[in-house]
Amino acid sequence: MCTYKKLDPQPLAGSLDWEGHEPGDGAVYEERCTYDNGLTEFTIVRNTWAATPPAPAAIDPAVLARQAVDQMVLRGPEIGITPKPGGMGLVGMPVYLWTERGPETYGPNVASASAGGITVTATAKVARIVWQMGDGKTVTCTTPGTPYKPSYGTKSSPDCGHRYAKPSTAGAGKYHVVATSTWTIAWQATTGQSGQLTETRQSAVDIRVGELQAVGS
Repeated sequence: MCTYKKLDPQPLAGSLDWEGHEPGDGAVYEERCTYDNGLTEFTIVRNTWAATPPAPAAIDPAVLARQAVDQMVLRGPEIGITPKPGGMGLVGMPVYLWTERGPETYGPNVASASAGGITVTATAKVARIVWQMGDGKTVTCTTPGTPYKPSYGTKSSPDCGHRYAKPSTAGAGKYHVVATSTWTIAWQATTGQSGQLTETRQSAVDIRVGELQAVGS
């Protein structure tokens, strides 16, 4: 955002501020531009010549929205899964999928950016998580999922789960599970303008799934 103020008095004839022009041919203005790089706000001031009074640059709320989002820390899911990585699950047993809830892993995550008297506030929330289970199957969940408890036994997850039909030992020995969060970011400006942005983040774990071996008598 840049603002302009006509110098009073104007520079003397021959001053470099006239940029080769003579007094009376246009005027010299103080240009004051404020920038926000997402970390800090800074201002650059200089003198500039103009034939007519310069108009202030319009502020685009969408640009401020992007600056607000850049201030956020948005991460992939903090994966919770049964079986736990390092453990061993069984073919046909329920696999529970979930993420720990927090501003950086599920939302809401809120940040603001301002310039030229305009403030934009952005709010980010996870809309869905797509789980690639490593066996060619994909599970899409619109909730953070339900953490598994031993009391659930062999019940399926009520909102975000899977069951493997084959052991991971049939392939690479492990299933590589990739969870991709889609963040929906709604922004609102003090001017009344609004909009929406989308970001994606990923996390991954490896799990092992085996078969229950029958023991002969």
